[in-house]
Amino acid sequence: MSVIRVTEILATSPTSWEDAVDNGLERATKTIRNVKGIDVRGWKAEVQNAKIVEYRVVLKVAFEVEDVPGS
Repeated sequence: MSVIRVTEILATSPTSWEDAVDNGLERATKTIRNVKGIDVRGWKAEVQNAKIVEYRVVLKVAFEVEDVPGS
């Protein structure tokens, strides 16, 4: 039986929402093992002078909880 935990992160990109999602997943997998899926929960953008200067996404990252040896 596996246990899945979900954590929420905010990721950004100066290029696109898709790139923001990729950046978030790449960064999450540096510190979270056993990532099983992501759910994009929100799309936002910062606008300056009528242009998007930063794309932002809210991601729910699901990962499998590891057993601690000896417990």
